[in-house]
Amino acid sequence: MRQDSINPHSAEMSLYFSAQEAVPSHQETLGEVVMEILKAGMTVNRQSICAKLLSRLADARQPELEKHHHELIAMLFGREG
Repeated sequence: MRQDSINPHSAEMSLYFSAQEAVPSHQETLGEVVMEILKAGMTVNRQSICAKLLSRLADARQPELEKHHHELIAMLFGREG
């Protein structure tokens, strides 16, 4: 039986998916940071990762993203939790 009543572009669906993608995983963010560092020709080390994360933290406009970046910075220095 075909269901024509489901519209994948409805407001509810877009809100659901945008909320799911609002905060990337820690691994995804660190991967992006490392790629940015490598593309800039810089050495990947704790200092360069921290500088990139601090830059992203300064640009974060959502509390969830700020928390996400704080968590990553804490992980860098072994202060998880």
